[in-house]
Amino acid sequence: MGAILIFVLVPLAYLALLVLYLFIAPAIAALRGIALVSELLGRYCQLLNGVLRRRTPEFVTIAPYRPADELAHRNYFFGPATRDLRQLLTQGRRLYVRTVTDAFRQVNARQFTAPSVHQSVSIPYGLTLFLGLAVGAAVAVPVLGLLLGLQALGVALLTAGARLTAGTLRATDRAVMVLRGLPRGMLCPSCFERVPYPAYDCPRTNCRRRHADIRPGTFGLFRRRCACDERIPTLLMLMSRDARLSGFCVHEHCGKPMNPDAGHMSELILPLIGGRAAGKTQLMAAMVKSLENTAADGGPAIRLADPETTANQRVLNEILEIQGHTRPTQKTLPRAHSFVLGSGRAERLVHVFDTAGERFVSREETDALRYAREARTFVFVLDPMAVDAFWTRLDPSGPTVDRTLASTVDPEDVFSRSVQTVRTMGTRLARARLAVAVSKRDLLTGHPALLPDRPDDSDSTREWLGERLGLRNLLKTMDLEFGEVRFFCTSAVANEAGRVDPSIATFVAWCLRE
Repeated sequence: MGAILIFVLVPLAYLALLVLYLFIAPAIAALRGIALVSELLGRYCQLLNGVLRRRTPEFVTIAPYRPADELAHRNYFFGPATRDLRQLLTQGRRLYVRTVTDAFRQVNARQFTAPSVHQSVSIPYGLTLFLGLAVGAAVAVPVLGLLLGLQALGVALLTAGARLTAGTLRATDRAVMVLRGLPRGMLCPSCFERVPYPAYDCPRTNCRRRHADIRPGTFGLFRRRCACDERIPTLLMLMSRDARLSGFCVHEHCGKPMNPDAGHMSELILPLIGGRAAGKTQLMAAMVKSLENTAADGGPAIRLADPETTANQRVLNEILEIQGHTRPTQKTLPRAHSFVLGSGRAERLVHVFDTAGERFVSREETDALRYAREARTFVFVLDPMAVDAFWTRLDPSGPTVDRTLASTVDPEDVFSRSVQTVRTMGTRLARARLAVAVSKRDLLTGHPALLPDRPDDSDSTREWLGERLGLRNLLKTMDLEFGEVRFFCTSAVANEAGRVDPSIATFVAWCLRE
């Protein structure tokens, strides 16, 4: 009888306990589900920290964007941010599957496979935990998806903002270049091509990687981070005078250094045209020396723009002061003789081109003089001693004139060929100005009959060239080709004190006038 009672009462008691357990089971399941969700969120935060900040190998599933040969680190919102988002998606999915699987496996081991209590207790409890894990796993999916979605939205907005900022900075930089009179870029003083933006070397001494385009974009907005971790300004307007980088021409056939001031101010191109030994080099030297004299007297400041110009001008100044004569210009293409004139917003980068006279008598040679396309003021150096009429008017009884110092090229031939070449380059000469510099006035001071009546007057010099030297056709051609023509009788020499002849100052002032 007792055994029967036990057989009946125990199941009834067990069923009663199960009924009571049904009331608390949902709470247990809910707590287990909440615990799973909390565990997943905690591990996701750890994953987020690992992917975005620590970046240790266990958090890297996608190869970095920067190859070994890339010169700079990419801006975070131009690739790496999307890469991190993809890594979070991949590793987050793995984390979710691993965490949920481990939770179910743990419950199965503790409550079913090897329970520490009787199965009559562990099985209901295990089923409750399974239910809680299932609900928690289901709830965690949209929660984690929402977090990932919010991050994706943030990345998208910040990426759009970064790209908009880069575009705005580029447009601003472009507008500044246009206002400086450089809509097509700056002039390379070696190959004479327009450079939209120079290439720059990394300023770190032991690096010197050359960056082809440092403007805002993939590799930085306000600063580019070189592969060596050196920070480089991305805009010309962000470079102070002391922090200007070494720029280089980007054209494949050149690659030579550009002026440090290129792009920071407007440019003025002044080509010197003339035959061999017409006096172009000496005139160029006298022009710079005259500007230095003017600056010393309180006029606009001048500084030579690059080491090569500085070295050349030092030698030319010595020749001027001893009233010597320069050697003929080499036939190789010249590098511009460049200097910065003025100060503050009035600064201008002036390029004076002294080209060998031989290049002006051959069409094949003059085609290389691409700088002439950009010029709006031209200087034609006319040696009166190269005109036959000059020697017929020479008084044999007067002081002798060294004929070996005369140019051997006819001025009319040089001018016609040069103008034809410049016109074929697309230059609108009708909008350009021409300064005719009659050279070697200092050699003719003992021959008043061989000089204009008023050497400092343009009309008097013009009349002298047309009537006494017989260059009427040349003068007519000049008037037809150019919008404005002015004549100067120049003496490219300096006295012992280094003061250049006053005729040069007047000539230079007109040439550099806007």
